[in-house]
This record gives sequence, structure tokens and C-alpha cells, in this order.
Amino acid sequence: MRYGLTDRASAVLLFLRRATPVPLGVRCGVLLAGLVAIVLAYPAWVLFARPGALLLLAPLLPALRPRGRLPTLVVLVAVVGWLVDTTVGGEAPALWRLLALGAALYLLHSLSALAAVLPYDAVVAPEVAALWLARALAVLLGSAVLSIVALYAAGRAGDGPALAAALVGLAVAAVVPGLLAWLWRRRG
Repeated sequence: MRYGLTDRASAVLLFLRRATPVPLGVRCGVLLAGLVAIVLAYPAWVLFARPGALLLLAPLLPALRPRGRLPTLVVLVAVVGWLVDTTVGGEAPALWRLLALGAALYLLHSLSALAAVLPYDAVVAPEVAALWLARALAVLLGSAVLSIVALYAAGRAGDGPALAAALVGLAVAAVVPGLLAWLWRRRG
């Protein structure tokens, strides 16, 4: 069946009339996290150029359709921007910018997962989204603290111990989710 412009406009109006605050807020969070990630990943001169302004529209895609590969596409766009900026641009990356980019990408991923299972017209208590966001922020805070501690320890120890610290960090990152899942099953 082919849809005309009026049919699509009617579908958008129906969507806006039926949308409830919590799912709409989660989708706005996806959009905001994606925008922050793109702005942090790319240098300002790229974003102010005419084609670069299109990059700012990319986070709109997972906000509208969070299920599927669109959130991953925005994450890849941001990572490519970060790599181009830090390697070709020659600018040394600031730690705060790297941590903020990682946080924005994690929130984009996490909120997209919530938005994917939350119909736009679902009646949901605001506490559900607040608890989801609180857990995500706790993960971000813990990750930032551990990253800063690991970077400080690696900076003091030299190259050999830095590699060992990175490998230990990867091992811990691989073991902790399994341990948490085991504790969760044991509790229930």
C-alpha cells in the first residue's frame, strides 16, 4: 500500500496525540544523548560546515526508531568522528571529553534499549524511567572513577605495568557482569 503525504502527516499527528510523557521523555533522552555524543566527538569546524550540520540530524533517527541498528549507527558515527579528530586533527584528547563522550554513548545505548521496549503510547510510571536512569548514572560514575584510577596508576608505572593494568581491567570488565548475573539469580 502506498502512502501519500497526507497519510504520513495524519500518522504523525496520531502519534503526537497518542504519545505519553514517559516514553516521549525517554526518546528525548536518546536524542539528547546522541546530540551530546556527536558534539563531543567532532571538532566544531566540522559541525559548523554545511555537510557537518547533517551530523546533528543523525541522533534523530534512533529517537524516532530506537529498535534496530540506528542507535549503533549513531554510535559508529560518533566514534569515527572521535578517531578522525584525535588522529588527523592532531589534538590531544582531554580526559573530561573522553569520559563525557563515553557517558553520552552509554546513555544513548541504554535509553535506546528502554525506548525500544516501551511503546510510545504506554502508560508508565515516571519512577520506572527514573530508576533506569539512576542505574545508568551509577554505572557511569563507577566507570569514570575506575577509569581515572586506572589511568593514574598506569601513568605512574610505565609501559609494562600499564599493559598489565589494562589487561587486568579488561578481565575485571569481563568477569563483573557474570558475577552480577550469578548474584541476581541467587537472590531470586
